[in-house]
Amino acid sequence: MTTDTDNPLKRGAPADELARRLRGPLERLRRRTGATLAFAGRVLPGDAPGIELFSFDGDLVGPLRGANLDPGHGLGGRVVGRARAEAIGDYVSSPLITHTYDEIIRAESLRAIVAAPIIVGRRQIGVLYAARRTAQEQLGSALDAVVDEARSVEQQLAVADVLATLRTDDEERDLTAWRTRVHDSYLQLRALADSVDDESVRARMLEIATDLAHESPDDEPNVHLTAREQDVLGLLGSGLSNRAVAEHLGIGVYTVKDYVKSLMTKLNAATRFEAVVNARRARLLP
Repeated sequence: MTTDTDNPLKRGAPADELARRLRGPLERLRRRTGATLAFAGRVLPGDAPGIELFSFDGDLVGPLRGANLDPGHGLGGRVVGRARAEAIGDYVSSPLITHTYDEIIRAESLRAIVAAPIIVGRRQIGVLYAARRTAQEQLGSALDAVVDEARSVEQQLAVADVLATLRTDDEERDLTAWRTRVHDSYLQLRALADSVDDESVRARMLEIATDLAHESPDDEPNVHLTAREQDVLGLLGSGLSNRAVAEHLGIGVYTVKDYVKSLMTKLNAATRFEAVVNARRARLLP
């Protein structure tokens, strides 16, 4: 496995933040789709934005690393131009794209490729890809997976943007580390409670988990969630997509969507991201 971030911008720049958020999504994307290679590109600034390929997970021959794609060319250019996910079953023979980059694609022996834009604040900042070295006709599930992971990255970046406006760099690093530790402990405790047969012990563990989610012991939150809604909310707070939440909890995607709708209603939110932000304000998440 390789994960490269060639030519990173200065620390704290949007592209640098993007690089830090990609390792998990790229690993999951390869696992979920069976892709030979998962990779990402950052959208370069300018009136006609190109794409720089910079982060990879999987066997990489080399030509893709650091490649700069011109606006409108290749699959990435098509995705950025249309601001939507695209799938190509056989890159080298597809009539849907320009073939400007056939040489490096052939060098990597890539055939079936899916890609989705990463959009934060209505601005495209990156493209997420999954690719196989064999042609493939049915790419619906792979396309769903790349869109799910792109949305996960978007949510994490959006949360990071909001928090960055509220605190200094040192405060943000300290608080992020603390939230990560508490949130991981919260999820582990709830997962452990599910394996306990003794109802009194399980109830106490869930009570402790709930206490961990509260930033202050003063005043009970005025939003009350079921245990399963709290589980779903906790995973949403980690930036997981609906599909990833479903896999983690062993329930269906449509069931997760129902829980998300209920959470949005209870938290007076119009989006998943807003639901997470409101949940933190209500001390339902650490």
